[in-house]
Amino acid sequence: MAGRSGKVTVVGAGFYGSTTAQRLAEYDVFDTVVLTDIVEGKPEGLALDMNQSRPIEGFETRVVGATTTVDGGGYEATAGSDIVVITAGLPRKPGMSRMDLIETNARIVRGVAENLAIHSPEAVIIVVSNPLDEMTALTQLASGFPKQRVLGQAGMLDTARFTYFVAEALAVEVGTVRTLTLGSHGDTMVPVPSRCTVGGQPLSDLMPAERIDELVTRTRNGGAEVVALLKTGSAYYAPSAAAARMAKAVATDSGAIMPVCAWVDGEYGISGVYLGVEAEIGSVGVRRVVETDLTESELAGLREAAEAVRAKQADIQSL
Repeated sequence: MAGRSGKVTVVGAGFYGSTTAQRLAEYDVFDTVVLTDIVEGKPEGLALDMNQSRPIEGFETRVVGATTTVDGGGYEATAGSDIVVITAGLPRKPGMSRMDLIETNARIVRGVAENLAIHSPEAVIIVVSNPLDEMTALTQLASGFPKQRVLGQAGMLDTARFTYFVAEALAVEVGTVRTLTLGSHGDTMVPVPSRCTVGGQPLSDLMPAERIDELVTRTRNGGAEVVALLKTGSAYYAPSAAAARMAKAVATDSGAIMPVCAWVDGEYGISGVYLGVEAEIGSVGVRRVVETDLTESELAGLREAAEAVRAKQADIQSL
């Protein structure tokens, strides 16, 4: 295949990181996918395994594994990355909220962001570590990168969950369903029913409001539902699909409009906060935030989410 170029690094070789690396390699659009972890030998072993799948799946992207240390050792393998996906940090355990992870993951993510900035000063960073909105803000602060080059993965996943639940409830193909969620990845998630359609028909014509509300609640708790069933670890197949698609949109400078966690500065009358919005994605990261028509209640929900996230993002500066 022609047009294979560039380098993408995935930090963290847990289930989320390793699955993301595999998806990125199988796209066959990159020269190299680098997978890093602090567990010695783990990323190298996974990379060797993935490379041995190349003749079977027919992709030429090379996977490189590198063990890194807290003091920055091993990061030279990531040097010159065009895109970095940060999955580092602890996953949730049953009964934990995303916010319960904030202090532990803030220390990990800050160190990672500082080391990445040294070796890949031109990269676009996609953050997936929880709590998502706060870790995205922290990554931008720690890296010192322009805000459009740091974004978070949340809306793609929340939208996918919502879409799947609607498709299952109505027994239709997932490809016929369009949904949208904005706001934060968590309790102040803002579903946008006015933008939800099935086969082009408004969702509200096909499903009573109470049922839509039930599916919204299930979407908001989508991660916790998986965590409770797994007992150890958290979701990674759907989240990794979302992160990989975002990375591909950056790599191909696609201009795709996706729901992501992006810096909002004036849009919707909201300023100075990382928030889940629709954005046009390209090689610079976020080209622009795309404002969509919202109902009064949807806009009120988005502004409420912004203030909740703003308070937490102020806290992380000291972590």
